[in-house]
Amino acid sequence: MPGVILKPSETLESAIRRYKRVCEKTRINAEIRRREFFEKPAEERKRRFAAAVKRCRKRLMREGSVFLAQKKKRKH
Repeated sequence: MPGVILKPSETLESAIRRYKRVCEKTRINAEIRRREFFEKPAEERKRRFAAAVKRCRKRLMREGSVFLAQKKKRKH
């Protein structure tokens, strides 16, 4: 759990802002939101796979690769 030490000439409001910033950096809020509700194992796998695909596409775009697999649109 992150903490901040109040400096001698610091106001409580600025210490609270500093604490919030430290919490954002350690991604505590994201972890709390993620654990708020139970996630089924299949949903977790799906989320992790989607994140991996996103990272891969991002890396390909950064490298300047021309080939990107695109989804084909189906006719209904």
